[in-house]
Amino acid sequence: MEKKKKPYCTAIVLAAGRGKRMGTKVQKQYLLLAGRPVLYYALRVFQDSEIIDEILLITGKGEEAYCREEIVEKYDFTKVSRILAGGEERYDSVWKGLQETKPEGYVFIHDGARPFIEEKMLERVFQEVQEQKACVVGMPVKDTIKVVNSRCDVTETPDRSTLWLVQTPQVFETELIRKAYKMLMQGRISAEADPSETEKKQEKVEKVYTVTDDAGVVEAMLKHPVRLTEGSYMNIKITTPEDLLIGEAFAQRRQKEGEK
Repeated sequence: MEKKKKPYCTAIVLAAGRGKRMGTKVQKQYLLLAGRPVLYYALRVFQDSEIIDEILLITGKGEEAYCREEIVEKYDFTKVSRILAGGEERYDSVWKGLQETKPEGYVFIHDGARPFIEEKMLERVFQEVQEQKACVVGMPVKDTIKVVNSRCDVTETPDRSTLWLVQTPQVFETELIRKAYKMLMQGRISAEADPSETEKKQEKVEKVYTVTDDAGVVEAMLKHPVRLTEGSYMNIKITTPEDLLIGEAFAQRRQKEGEK
């Protein structure tokens, strides 16, 4: 029996964040963890993965040459086919990457500030996305969550068993995510041109400006179900100085495990 050909998989790695909450002059994705840039770790996993065929790296404007010389060439990330300048918002950056992907296969969208993904995680989400077309990694929350109003009065305590922390990578059939983002960007242009035309348009405006992740775009634009699969509690996003301390410990641990 002929072996089924693996679908083409592209990783879009987002490294255009400004990192205001980190409080450093150096962008958070270039800060060092165990002697290597935060961005290095995720790129290494995608580079070594048999699932990923190509990496598109989205950087901040004016950082393309730095990324090419100090990250891609220095660490021999040969799967990085293009380095693109990101946009003003996250969804602008994702859209730029999606326009450069092949039309077939699957897209893995990942925050470059999440250094601790693993090959097993990619395998799980890749298996799920082939059935569901939209799949993201995450983990059940450990803490009780409270919903508050503008005065910080508690208005609701959701059932913790139904809540997950959503992470990246978020993985989609390429055709599906491109369609969703095209609708999002068209809605954004329409909303900015005339945000008060109709009640229906106002609803679209709210969708455009409240989505915070790629799964949210698929949910809002296409009403397509999204599957959650297990990520890792180590799969943190480096956002604040406290995260950097935790990340340093994780990076040193991974380094030691690699030496064994």
